[in-house]
Amino acid sequence: MARIKRAVNAVKKRRKVFKLAKGYYGAKSKQYRAASQQVMKSMAYAYVGRKLKKREYRKLWIARINAGARMCGTTYSRMINGLKIAGIDINRKVLADLAVTDMKAFNELAQIAINARG
Repeated sequence: MARIKRAVNAVKKRRKVFKLAKGYYGAKSKQYRAASQQVMKSMAYAYVGRKLKKREYRKLWIARINAGARMCGTTYSRMINGLKIAGIDINRKVLADLAVTDMKAFNELAQIAINARG
């Protein structure tokens, strides 16, 4: 059986890892084994982070809507419930943006929600 020479492929593989490890501290950017381990760990953190980001933004939007709703004389849960009863389908991202930038429009939505609940 012929001998397999990996020179070019091995260098390509290492170069890819070192490119991803650029900027890491100490051996993690200089030695292949340490860099490889850290890159794998970093990729795992990035995967988890992409999931957590969605949760964090939703929490932020809910906090902003709640603050705006309380200024309008209701609470977050009552406002969301009132909007659903009134048939207004608006997502939390847009509601939070209205609470921050256009309080007048947000107040109108809050009044609609309050009236819909009765």
